[in-house]
This record gives sequence, structure tokens and C-alpha cells, in this order.
Amino acid sequence: MHPPRLAEFVKTYDVRGLVPDQLSPAVARALGSAFAQVVVLPDGGSTLVVGHDMRPSSPELSRQFAEGAAEHGVDVTVIGLCSTDGLYYASGALDAPGAMFTASHNPARYNGIKLCRSGARAISLDTGLAEVRDLAQWILERGGLHERPGATQTGRILERDVLGEYADFLRGLVDLTAIRPLTVVVDAGNGMAGLTVPAVLDGLPLKVLPLYFELDGTFPNHEANPLEPDNLRDLQAAVREHGADLGLAFDGDADRCFVIDERGEPVSPSAVTALVATREIAREVAADTPAEDITVVHNLISSRAVPEIIAEQGARPLRTRVGHSLIKAQMAEHDAVFGGEHSAHYFFRDFWFADNGMLAAMHVLAALGTTQRPLSELVADYSRYVASGEINSTVTDAAAATERVRRWAQEQGDVVEDTLDGLTLTHDAAPMWWLNLRASNTEPLLRLNVEAADGATMERVRDGALALVRQDEKE
Repeated sequence: MHPPRLAEFVKTYDVRGLVPDQLSPAVARALGSAFAQVVVLPDGGSTLVVGHDMRPSSPELSRQFAEGAAEHGVDVTVIGLCSTDGLYYASGALDAPGAMFTASHNPARYNGIKLCRSGARAISLDTGLAEVRDLAQWILERGGLHERPGATQTGRILERDVLGEYADFLRGLVDLTAIRPLTVVVDAGNGMAGLTVPAVLDGLPLKVLPLYFELDGTFPNHEANPLEPDNLRDLQAAVREHGADLGLAFDGDADRCFVIDERGEPVSPSAVTALVATREIAREVAADTPAEDITVVHNLISSRAVPEIIAEQGARPLRTRVGHSLIKAQMAEHDAVFGGEHSAHYFFRDFWFADNGMLAAMHVLAALGTTQRPLSELVADYSRYVASGEINSTVTDAAAATERVRRWAQEQGDVVEDTLDGLTLTHDAAPMWWLNLRASNTEPLLRLNVEAADGATMERVRDGALALVRQDEKE
């Protein structure tokens, strides 16, 4: 039987495949061996941190990965059940490369691996993951046989619980002890937030009403993907039923957090980005950092309000392409204090430039807990425009569809083009609007985002662009 082709499920930024057809124990072991040889040892390291989520396959897969790395003399610290940001904490605090076994929000039949260098530094196909993939493929095709250059003895596999350290670290970054009492409904989606939320938030002036805190990688209630509106319905209903101040929804590995206001309405991740950015800029200024020396990163799908608000605080907004590895690299290069994505990934300099949904949630709680205003009024200050959200279309020729939209947009007059990530078309004259079209790297999809000064304009641009994108599929 031939081994699976790793190129089919080793993605740009991580590993994500079906269990066991693609990601099997043998594949995990080969990837651990390759990671030790390509990343850990060449970087001058001798240790590795491995954690896993609550999926039924995660313990065995992570154990095989650890054993594959240990064969090369690498000592492995196994931290067991954790969120992805918990793994990043361990990688940063222990200054060791890390491997987190999770498929995040994917359905139960999937699993995957998020890898990082020491200090939670991102890794992608362009920065080492391709070499890990190719060496692991070579190992698998030779029946698991591989060389052990320089390894005189097998590394140790040690267990360590870092949950308490992780919680203490976050509580040291955002002080919630003096906020007014708040009632918050938290939907963990049977994912890792069921473990991390009590560890971080217990003992604070918060009444936490839990939804689906039982760790269950079969996701019996709903998929742990808050990007899908249907997966927010239970949380929205619970916020309204209990008269809560807000709701928080985490994805499966708890590195992303979505916010619901007291009315049960979703809060745009861009509004959360602007809110947290304002707080982080103010903290830096209070520490005597000139505002003009402070950088905040946002991706190009974020609301136009985000760079506007950052600039109004005197700081520097830095626009980047979509993708967490890209944002982490930009943040490190520019020593950015904070970064946000439209997909509810939030990155913090004080957290090794890594993303942390829990930390973003704590900032929202801190902001709300120091005002008597309801959350809907608070975030209205950061919500200036009307957005379509990301709309995916299956297309056979993404380039042709994009060109149709480009020609149509130019007929609207005063449209500026840029190609930082896909095609962005901006109409600055009244009424303001912009759109972005990006082709998926892995699927025949074209992703459309539209934002405008008002709802009618957004709908006009959205509907016009969508009709052109989907033109061939209707013929």
C-alpha cells in the first residue's frame, strides 16, 4: 500500500487532513522525525513542545510525532490537552519549537498540525514546512526508515502541565480584577475553550454561563466554527435569554474568538481589532512611547475604519496580505504592538507576536467593564461602514471573472486598483466603497469582500460584482 501524498494535505501554513486516510500515526511519526531534522536541530535547539486538542485521534497522533522527533535525540515536552495559543505560550515561555495537533474548526473526521519555531515564530511552506513535508514523504516511502545524523541516543519524552502558567501569564497582561461585574455567555463548541476559559476567567468579577464546555471532538452540538452564522445561534439565544452583557464564541482550538453584543448581534472582528488597537496604543503611550513610533498591523480585508482609527490615535497602520504567518512576520519586522484579521485572529507583541483569542476577549471584557455603556454602544464607535462579509463563489476561471469585475469597476469612475493580495478596487469619491477579490490557493473558489459607506451602496456593489463573478457558471 502506497503512503499518502503529503502535498495534498500539508497546506501553506499547517497540516490539515482526513484521519486516518491522510493523517495516520505513521504519517505523524514521519512528520515528527522530519521536523526534528529540518527545524529543531538546524535551529540549534534540542527540545520540542507538543500539545493536542480534544479530537479522539489527537493523543495518539501527537504521541507518534513526539516519538519520531525523539529518535533524533530531541527532548520532547508533552503538554497534553491545550488550546493553540496555549501551545504558543509554551513555545514562547520555554523558547522551543512547537507542534499543536488540531484541525481547528474542521469537522470531526479531520485532524492536523500547527507548527512553529521557537518563540512561537510562524512556519509556512516558504519557511521550512515544504522541506518538512518532503523529508517526511521520503521517510514514508522507505517504510519509515531514516537516518539519524548526529543522534547518539533517543531524546526524553517528558510531561508538563502549563495551563496554570498560561492563565497567570494572560491575567498579567490584561487586569480584570477591578472591572464592574459582567455576565458573559461562552460557547466553547465542545472545543478547547472548555478547558481554558475556566482557568483564565474563574475568580474574576464575571458570571460565566457555559455552553458546550464538555471536551468532545465529535462536536455533538454544532461545528466549532463561529464564522458560520448557524453556529452562533445557540449563543445568541442564550445571551438574550439571560440578559447577558455579551457572548463569546471560540473555535475548536480556541485561538479565535467571536463576540456577541447584549442584543445577541455579532460584533465585527474589525470593530474588535479597532477597539483592542486603541487600548494597546493608549497603553504604549502611557509608557512614554511616542504614538508615531507605534505600529498596528491589519490585513487588507479589515474595515477601512481600522486604519482610520489607528491613524487618529497618532499611530501607524500597516496593511498586509491575508494569512497568519504573513501577519506574524510583518509584526516581528516592524515590532508592531498588535495585529488583527477579519477572520477574528488577533496577534499581540506581548504574546510573541502570536494570535490569542482569549487575550482579545479579555481586552473586550476590560473595555466593557470600565464603562456603563452596553457593548453595542461601545463598539459603535469602531463600526463606521457596512460590510458584506466574505462571499465564496465556485468558478472555473478566476482570472476571467476577476477581469470582468475590474472592467465593470473602472466604469464607475475614480477607482484605484492594487494587487497586494488578489485585486482590490477602491472608489474614494462619495459614496465610498471598496471590494477585494482573492482566489483560493487550494480550491476553485473566488472570495469577494465589499465595504461601503452605506448599506444600499454595499448591496449595489456586492450584487454587481457577484453577478459578474458567477456569470460563466450560469451559462
